[in-house]
Parts: sequence; C-alpha cells; structure tokens
Amino acid sequence: MAIERTLSIIKPDGLKSHVIGKVISRFEEKGLKPVAIRLQQLSQTEAEGFYAVHKARPFFKDLVSFMISGPVVLMVLEGENAVLANREIMGATDPKKADKGTIRADFAKSIDQNTVHGSDSLENAKNEIAYFFRETEIQTYSA
Repeated sequence: MAIERTLSIIKPDGLKSHVIGKVISRFEEKGLKPVAIRLQQLSQTEAEGFYAVHKARPFFKDLVSFMISGPVVLMVLEGENAVLANREIMGATDPKKADKGTIRADFAKSIDQNTVHGSDSLENAKNEIAYFFRETEIQTYSA
C-alpha cells in the first residue's frame, strides 16, 4: 500500500459545532496522521482561488461565502491510501446519503454545510496541499 498525503479542511460549521477534536480523532483512529495543521480565516480571494474549478457552477458564490464565514482548520493527512481513506471517513457529500458513522453523517447539517473537505484524487491532493502549505510546514513523524 502507498503512503499518501491528502488535504482535509474542517469547515466553518465544524468549528461552530465544536467538533474539531472529534473529526481529527476519526482520522487518527483510521491511521491518518495530521502532518501539518493550521487554524485560518480564509480571505475571499483564497476561497475563490481554491474553489476556482467550480467557478461556473451555480453554487460557487454561496460556497465561497460559506467558506469565509468563519475560520477553518487546514490539515495535511498522511497514511496508507490517504486520499481514498479520507473520502471514506468523511462520507458522501450529502450527509443524508452518507453512511452511518462517517463524519458527514454524524456532524454535517446539510449538503452545503457538510463539515469537511477532502481531496478527491492524488493529483488534486498535491495541488490543494501546495495551495495552503509550503513543503517546510509539513512534518513526518513515526507513530
């Protein structure tokens, strides 16, 4: 199995619901280690740049507004098949369709306020990590 890195974001609704520790615990329990982590208030420019792939979609403006509505927790997670593992731990984008026991099923309020973001491919993970973190900010440690 391949050791990978992926980006994870605990969104503003996750912070408002006080589930930061619970979310991070879910990742750690499944073997994903946070190797970089930061609390940050995204600017409009940062949020628009990060979600630029969705710019033509009707939900873009609301997504950006939501992502700048409060601070977020940015994380680089590392572990075996991290991208897929993170996606499984998060659950489906729509919490109503997410499997029981996933982050979104347990904590998300709606498809728009779904608590977490995770990279959807290894290529996107590399780009998303680089968007928020310099390589020198990412640490590796043995567990």
